[in-house]
Amino acid sequence: MEGNQQRFGMSAALATPFSADQTIDQDRLSAHAGWCLDNGCDSVTLFGTTGEGPSLSAAERATVLARLQADGVPGDKLVFAVFANSVGDAVEQIRVAYGFGARAVLVAPPSYFKGVTEEGVAGWYQAVIRQLGDAARDILLYNIPSLTGVALSVDLVGRLRQSHGPSIVGVKDSSCDWTVTDPLVRAHNDIHILVGDERDLAAAVRLGAAGCISGMANVFPHAVAGLVRGQDDPFLSGVVDAINRYPILPAIKTLIAENTRIPAWATVRPPLVPLSAGEGRQFVEAVEALKQSPAA
Repeated sequence: MEGNQQRFGMSAALATPFSADQTIDQDRLSAHAGWCLDNGCDSVTLFGTTGEGPSLSAAERATVLARLQADGVPGDKLVFAVFANSVGDAVEQIRVAYGFGARAVLVAPPSYFKGVTEEGVAGWYQAVIRQLGDAARDILLYNIPSLTGVALSVDLVGRLRQSHGPSIVGVKDSSCDWTVTDPLVRAHNDIHILVGDERDLAAAVRLGAAGCISGMANVFPHAVAGLVRGQDDPFLSGVVDAINRYPILPAIKTLIAENTRIPAWATVRPPLVPLSAGEGRQFVEAVEALKQSPAA
């Protein structure tokens, strides 16, 4: 990639559908991935935060990938999220993704040990890339400190690019903090800086961000596409504000259930719990009110 000429675009942070017994509903997953791609998404991101990735086993991930491949979803439309504490586990997950021809891998930092130094985090990523060897490619660093407890600073990203630049093609910033996003885009907009908070996406794109991995693309891909073109959208900002008043992942799945008219979409895996019936109604009514507002 020369500079940031090749835009990453919009990737749906794909939610994972579960049946009543909390097994993955493969039919619904394939259908939903296809729907996202047919409605403007450039790729779908599997097993990320919105996809409840840390709650899925390695065998389940492999089954999902095989099924998507069998259903005609090409590897270059897939981003594969990686959550691991050991270098070996991260390498194993990444090799599975590469084996299916994944467009990129989204790699979160190790999160069990707290209070680690930037040197330690850099050393972990460097060890992963060294073990991948010549196969290492298309690594997106995942900055989501609210869940990992580990912040990837501008300097840390620069340090990793200096040591393993060709392998690292971008950062997904889910800090949901403009004071983090702004300097990250300004310092590293020659690679793919992807924004997780739709409220900041358009402004970040105007600064040079390359696109997004978006939970809202599960429901409103056409609206998110406008943000990726640098166009503000008060409606989507309002929806994100509404989601943040509830447990976020159950709220997103409630919204998908409402959009698809498939109640089972609201099912989440432990340790998450779905919104209560009252919370769900209240949330859906808030989103419907936003649709009716003049700003929408």
